[in-house]
Amino acid sequence: MLNQLKIKIFADGADLKLISELSKNPLIKGFTTNPTIMRKAGISDYKSFAHEAAALTNGLPISFEVFADDFDTMRAQAFEIATWGENVNVKIPVTNTKGESSIELIRELSAGGVQVNVTAVFTLDQTRAITEVLSPNTYGIISIFAGRIADTGQDPVPLMAEALKIMEARSKAELIWASPREVYNIFQADAVGCHIITVTYDTLEKLKVVGKDLNEFSRETVQMFYDDAAAAGYTID
Repeated sequence: MLNQLKIKIFADGADLKLISELSKNPLIKGFTTNPTIMRKAGISDYKSFAHEAAALTNGLPISFEVFADDFDTMRAQAFEIATWGENVNVKIPVTNTKGESSIELIRELSAGGVQVNVTAVFTLDQTRAITEVLSPNTYGIISIFAGRIADTGQDPVPLMAEALKIMEARSKAELIWASPREVYNIFQADAVGCHIITVTYDTLEKLKVVGKDLNEFSRETVQMFYDDAAAAGYTID
């Protein structure tokens, strides 16, 4: 099943050892991270980590995010991050914390040859605006947070399908299904035609059961319940 996927899987995390290991896995086509993931991983030196991570990917693409909230500083950070490797994509949030649009900054960076990864995108209006300002001559990514959209009770699949139609105007732009919640999301994203899906390390671990016989899976689950009850010493007297 996995070898029939057309979608590219990008590993999402901040573990240098795993980045190095996964870069040798033919299933993995790139990497992403963000300040929240890095903080949870205990990363204190952003630049040092990024340089080391970019060098461990075997040339596969990796995205690093600006973390300023004003656009002048975002711009400076973006142009700096873009120099960290030819395989580096620069994550730009679609707005700042005040809800002010980053569209003009995205336009400037894309026109200047920076490979942007526009992140925290949730709506088709945002997708249209981003697509309009991406340079047709520069590779770019739009990351729509399909998993978080699903958390609101809305089906993200129709939105992602429509986003792909919008993005046809930019042949060098690719769509990411971001923040997936389960392995099945990989197959959903592939079916709808998304170019990329970001997958956390814990979800990548679950790929080993893809295609597993369900009867055997059922028996193993019963075995787990039985073993745990026995280990706990449960009795009903």
